[in-house]
This record gives sequence, structure tokens and C-alpha cells, in this order.
Amino acid sequence: MSAINTATYGVISASNRFNQSALQTVQDASSDKDLVSDFVEQQEARVAFQASVSVIKTTDKMTGNLLNIVA
Repeated sequence: MSAINTATYGVISASNRFNQSALQTVQDASSDKDLVSDFVEQQEARVAFQASVSVIKTTDKMTGNLLNIVA
């Protein structure tokens, strides 16, 4: 189940990226810095999270289909 392991790592990584970016946004907002790059990072992390979740869903569906074929 390498695909599930890789996708799970992707979910965790994207979640960590989003959290770090959110913290950076708070710090930048309090010092009147530009927030655009922080928001871009958050969107990239969101898309990476969604892609990893899609891999998990697809892998689960494929495994289910294979088990139905074997059964």
C-alpha cells in the first residue's frame, strides 16, 4: 500500500505547510508586511492536501474493485 503511505505523508506535509503559513501570516500582519505570498502558500498547501486526499480515495476505490474481482 505504498500509494496510501505516500498520500498520507502528503496530507500531513500539506497540513504542516498550511499551519506554518498561517503563523507566518499572523506575524507578517502584525508587522505590516505584504501578505500575498503567505496567502499563495496557503492556497498551494490546500491544493496539495486535496490532491493527496484524492490519491487516498482513488487507492481505496481501486483496492475495493480488486477485492470485488477476486471475490
